[in-house]
Amino acid sequence: MSDDFEKQYELYEGGVQANPGEQPELPLQKAESGASREHESTNPVDRLLIDRTGEEAVNYTGDEESERDYRPIRQSHEYRSGCLGGLMYFLFIICLSVVLACLGWMAASDMLALNKKDFSATITLPMNIFETETVAKYDEDGRVVGTERVTHADMDYVADALKDAGLIEYKWLFKAFCRLSHADTKISPGEYELKSSYDYRALIQHMTPFSGGALTVTVTFPEGLNMRQMFLLLEENGVSDYDELMEAAANYRFNYSFLEDIDPEELEQLGLDRSARLEGYLFPNTYEFYVNMQPASAINKFLETYYYSFDEEMQQQLEASGRDMQEVVIIASMIEKEAANDEERALIASVIYNRLNSGMPLGIDATILYVHPEHEGAPTADMLVEDSPYNTRDRIGLPPTPICNPGLASLRAALNPAATNYYYYALDMETGTHRFFTNANEFNAFVNTQDYGG
Repeated sequence: MSDDFEKQYELYEGGVQANPGEQPELPLQKAESGASREHESTNPVDRLLIDRTGEEAVNYTGDEESERDYRPIRQSHEYRSGCLGGLMYFLFIICLSVVLACLGWMAASDMLALNKKDFSATITLPMNIFETETVAKYDEDGRVVGTERVTHADMDYVADALKDAGLIEYKWLFKAFCRLSHADTKISPGEYELKSSYDYRALIQHMTPFSGGALTVTVTFPEGLNMRQMFLLLEENGVSDYDELMEAAANYRFNYSFLEDIDPEELEQLGLDRSARLEGYLFPNTYEFYVNMQPASAINKFLETYYYSFDEEMQQQLEASGRDMQEVVIIASMIEKEAANDEERALIASVIYNRLNSGMPLGIDATILYVHPEHEGAPTADMLVEDSPYNTRDRIGLPPTPICNPGLASLRAALNPAATNYYYYALDMETGTHRFFTNANEFNAFVNTQDYGG
């Protein structure tokens, strides 16, 4: 009885359920006695692996059935690993989103200048970080209509300068913004005062002329300075570099009609620098310049002022005189260097014109000293006999260029000389003014009464 109960229990556990009150059917046994004995020697679980025909049973996959096919179903290791992997992937996505959100906020804060302390910083963009190239110019239909010169800034330098000043945090982000907005062609050399509240766009806008961010300096140029002296004054005030100013004066194309008749090649043939073409046209005045301004732009301020100062009335007087602009400016420059006051200007102009018309050397020492800028005092004996186009003691006619930059009063005097018979003048050491003479005897007699320290 106990054996039958055990068999039924084993069949139940193996998946074969006996009906109540009915003898459970056992799997068919093989007829052979040897097989019967072999079957009887197997344990209860192994007997379940033999179907009713006596053949070995197979599971639903077609593989031979085994003991495992009758064990209780449990969650596989792969299932548990899959759940854990999904959870880890979810957490990774959450962490990555948080990191990206933080980075995005930091980038936006820098780009839009959010949550920054309020301060100002001065940024200097020198000329040597800019390069100029000639590119094709297109019309609205995409056709080439000419060329234009485009200046590009070194944005690595600009980003470093802004980073060092604390105005930006991420140089790579600023440079990426500049590439998209073509900022390298918008900013200009100069010294700029920028605020921490400026976003990227505002920083770029305030690194351009006339933006309000550029630092300025006011410089006064008195009448009578020559070009080199004026350029040195510009350099001393941080406007532009002296050598770069000389380079621009020599080679930059300034579009003014009064410069068209001056041939730089002729100046070179006389042993002069091409920059001498601008001597006399840098109008003396008080100007406001940008710090670290482009040299050509600084020079253009002088030329533009000269252009508007030489008004229509003066232009008509020039045409009536029969002389060209260069001759008048040369004469005005000599008047500027010689005159002690405004009353003398027209008288000195009359002496110059009288001598020119008579074929006499002008004998003006200021022209000799022009090529000796370091010398102070009267010309030396060697200077008076040197072979120079500016030696008006020895040569007849005008020097090749103006010897300084004259003011409006001297220009007007050159256009309106007094009508006199004076051919000589000399400085009165007592009064500090000039005495004028019609002949050499009177002139020499007066000079002998003066102590000129020579």
